[in-house]
Amino acid sequence: MNRPTLSLIAGVAALAAVTAFATLNEPSGAATRTAGTAAQLPVERTSLLCPQPSTSDLADTVYTSFTPAAKGTDGDGSATLTAANGGSAEGGAASDKKGSEKKGAGNKPVLSPKEPGKPVTADVSGADSPALVGTADGRFAPGWTVQQTTEVAAGNGRGISGVNCTAPDTEFWFPGASTADSRTDYVHLTNPDDATAVVDIELYGKGGTIKSEVGEGIQVPANSTEPVLLSTLSSAAENDLTVHVSVRSGRVAAAVQAADDKLGGDWLPAAADPADNLVLPGIPKDATAVRLIAFAPGDSDADLRVRLASPSGLITPAGNETLHVKAGMTAAVDLGDVTRGEAGSLVLTPTGQSVPLVAALRVVRGKAGKQETAFIPATFPVGTRATVADNRSKSSTLDLTAPQGAATVKVTASAGSEGGTAVTKEYTIKAGTTQQITSLAPGGLKGTYALTVEPSSGGPVYAARTLALPQDGVPMFTVQTLPDDRGTVAVPEADQDLSVLQK
Repeated sequence: MNRPTLSLIAGVAALAAVTAFATLNEPSGAATRTAGTAAQLPVERTSLLCPQPSTSDLADTVYTSFTPAAKGTDGDGSATLTAANGGSAEGGAASDKKGSEKKGAGNKPVLSPKEPGKPVTADVSGADSPALVGTADGRFAPGWTVQQTTEVAAGNGRGISGVNCTAPDTEFWFPGASTADSRTDYVHLTNPDDATAVVDIELYGKGGTIKSEVGEGIQVPANSTEPVLLSTLSSAAENDLTVHVSVRSGRVAAAVQAADDKLGGDWLPAAADPADNLVLPGIPKDATAVRLIAFAPGDSDADLRVRLASPSGLITPAGNETLHVKAGMTAAVDLGDVTRGEAGSLVLTPTGQSVPLVAALRVVRGKAGKQETAFIPATFPVGTRATVADNRSKSSTLDLTAPQGAATVKVTASAGSEGGTAVTKEYTIKAGTTQQITSLAPGGLKGTYALTVEPSSGGPVYAARTLALPQDGVPMFTVQTLPDDRGTVAVPEADQDLSVLQK
């Protein structure tokens, strides 16, 4: 993170965004403000990392890059995704359609968008596709989003796996991982920097800490990725695990790749930071099994009230009104078909003492032999704006939840990667409800499009996008939450101080 630097003329600083290192300068025409107040200004540099998509020869992966068009970002800039460590992004024929980029070779960009407001896609295939390191600056940096969507037709992890490429950080929580015999879970660690990162991985099961010296001091070489198989860290077969990734030195991006022998698989993104009130949005209305996994990292037990924000309001699941989570132990409960044919979002609140915790859902759709899995971690609210890429005609749904109070939200569907006209609609979300939006595609859509969500009034809003791509009777799907895209950062105004000349 860059520290503010003070000149003799002005005190406008260069700051770094918390989860996407970013620097900025105040653009011309910025709003006038009084000394001591802060202005929200667009970031000028953003970093995103994409994990290695698959080790299956049958894997087909689409990368979709999108930056929302925004005021105050005129001028130059660029955004590129390249293979980590300069490796080859070869691995199969890439899309050669208008609006798409051919895959990169060597350290050539896998994709490089030409303008904000329009998605760009790239396709790769096979088991050799590498992890990617991305950087955007100038007008491409604010809200830059990259979605990685992989389809595996058969074998272990069969299904659709989707993940938003993320910024490097130093700590991650993953409730919902597993070392069960039916599961193959990897923690992918990607280091974007020029020095080796040192990482510790801790596992917590139903009985507490699972001791493992192998998980300490894992070295992730510069500009590279390191997949760690969880079952190599412990011989214990645990159905429900919480994985804690902490970085001793450097920074990494981390995500868990979960594959089940019978239930397909998906990426398990990091959950929101420990908090006493959690929201897990976007449970599909046809979910046949929903499992809640929670972990309290502190020294106190947590007692939670479990409610579902349905289209009609907050309801309490029969038989699962509360959940007790012992300190330092992973708790899990099956909620069954909790949505009962209506899309919903889970809302967790303390019944008494406030105790921070992390949580995630494992969601299953389909019937025996034709099932598919996705994960929904507890997430941050949309905030100022949130963005999700790789939306497809008749395949994407958006769930919006306002657990605390009614809210008005503006949703923009971008132009398509190969054509179409952007469209913006406004929705009012009633307090305590989840509203599912299915008619999202812009007019004249060709290719894929992006969705941008901007709350305009009311209480906090939580959002999730479901991408459903059924194949051969299997309801393949993936769910991505939409936290704030951190496209702006607060910059305080400072008065000039000529007294420094006398010191």
